[in-house]
Amino acid sequence: MNLVIEKQKLGTSVGDHVYEIIKKNIINLNMPPGSRVSEKEVSDLLNVSRTPVREAFIKLSKEQLIYAVPQKGTYISHIDLEAVEDARFIRECLEKTVISMATESFPEDLIYVLEDNFKRQKQAIKQKKFYDFLMLDEDFHRTIFVGVNKGSVWSYIEQINTHYKRVRMLTLIADVNWLGLVDQHMHILKSIKNQDHELGQEVISTHIKKLITEQEELKTRYPQYFKID
Repeated sequence: MNLVIEKQKLGTSVGDHVYEIIKKNIINLNMPPGSRVSEKEVSDLLNVSRTPVREAFIKLSKEQLIYAVPQKGTYISHIDLEAVEDARFIRECLEKTVISMATESFPEDLIYVLEDNFKRQKQAIKQKKFYDFLMLDEDFHRTIFVGVNKGSVWSYIEQINTHYKRVRMLTLIADVNWLGLVDQHMHILKSIKNQDHELGQEVISTHIKKLITEQEELKTRYPQYFKID
């Protein structure tokens, strides 16, 4: 097992640090769907006791990112396209409303935040740092929610977003028109800056529905990653 390991952030507990490392490696597909993972191996790699690893496994199991098979071991969950569609549907419904609110009124200081985020998105794509791009993408949308005082709603989205994120990551790795994704972010930003309600609704709908058409190609190219119906 080859984990991408980062330094523990100041003020972060060992348990949270272990959880974040494992989750990041699942989301970025470094720990691919269907692969086996063991408490001992992770604890050895991270140089921690098995207790925080076990606690992280419990949290990740609740998020449906790992599952245990009695007498066999623990495995990374396959991507559940039903869960992906549920998350996509909820995001589409909520983000249309949020973009509508944002094109009416949005804090100027957060427009600068979005502009800076967008610049870093382009740099991440250029350098093929796909996980960084995915996190910037998520933060771009989160900032829009915060700008219309709906940050707590975004926190709810985060709870149902894990399978969705893995499909998004797979589209980036597979090079499925990620430049189109960047272009859509540019138009979302433009719609907010220019208070263009029509553009905002058009682009957010296209942006969220984009994943529907990409899924079939991903299933063909990476059938081993997806849950079998």
